[in-house]
Amino acid sequence: MQPKPQIVDLPVYEPGRTVEQVKQEFGVDNIVKLASNENPFGCSPTVKEALINEFEHTAVYPDGASVELTKALSAHYGIDPGQIIFGAGSDEVLLMTARAFLQPGDETIMAETTFPQYKHNSTIEGANIIEVPLQDGKHDLEAMLAKVTASTKIVWICNPNNPTGTYNTETEVVQFMDRISKDVLVVLDEAYLEYAVATDYPDSLSLLEQYPNLLLLRTFSKIYGLASLRIGYGLGSKSLIHSINQVREPFNTTRYAQAAALAALQDQAFIDRCRELNRVGMDYLTSCFEQLGFSYFPSQGNFIMVDVKRPGQAMFQSLLRRGVIVRAGHLPTYLRVTIGSREQNEAFIEALKEALAEIEVGV
Repeated sequence: MQPKPQIVDLPVYEPGRTVEQVKQEFGVDNIVKLASNENPFGCSPTVKEALINEFEHTAVYPDGASVELTKALSAHYGIDPGQIIFGAGSDEVLLMTARAFLQPGDETIMAETTFPQYKHNSTIEGANIIEVPLQDGKHDLEAMLAKVTASTKIVWICNPNNPTGTYNTETEVVQFMDRISKDVLVVLDEAYLEYAVATDYPDSLSLLEQYPNLLLLRTFSKIYGLASLRIGYGLGSKSLIHSINQVREPFNTTRYAQAAALAALQDQAFIDRCRELNRVGMDYLTSCFEQLGFSYFPSQGNFIMVDVKRPGQAMFQSLLRRGVIVRAGHLPTYLRVTIGSREQNEAFIEALKEALAEIEVGV
């Protein structure tokens, strides 16, 4: 038996190292994990009670249409319930979108350094991948627009961008949407939307009525702290959401995920507090980087990408030996670091200084 030819050499997504893996490999007891952009403050206390209440329903299938959660999210955003679709994380909505719209030979455009699942799922569908370099760490929308042809089906924009944390402004996004063909689907991935504090960050929800070819991806995995439960969603026109729904697997989100998301959505005070704490942590890390003479991409997410002026993989391994897990590999001398709690951030900086003393510049 032979698989699809386009997946033969397709790399498998590699998640960040787990705490258990690092403990076992390096014999370190106290681990600081700043690799997966998880919320270090967990989730709303109301979620625990919601999950406990679901235990007695473990043997019962979930609501395949996520009716109660859809109703709540519809009210939260002030949009029609038919404009919402849920997935096992927003990455499943991404997968469904590629499945619904891409055919072999279609073209799809994305940034060269961005969330890898755009390329992964588009490749599986046999699409031709067009990658555009970032400009100063953010999406070069002008260059992406110039790549659009009659064969273009989807353009992927990660905003804020993972891994750089940079963002495109509302003016930039609107100008892009005004000029691109209405036959091209634009996917605006906003997994880190709730962390953004820039005043010119796009009010993308207000753009949905004007642009029926716009799909927003959002998630409960990041600031809401429900990463392990895998629940995210897409927002778009009713016809667009209907098309994606046609390829959705039945019961694709669990009872636990739906209950947790519903409870989390109702505690916006927790979200506001997490946003504030994230900015405090961001300010601390950027101050430390500046003292060390390091440049970094200004970030609107809950992570930051810093140039440590040394081989990223070597620094990654050196930090692992000290019990600190970050990410490397996106750019040669850069590390991507999740903003942690105060204690985690301080532990990272201490380990970073030790690793810098161990590894020479340019080695």
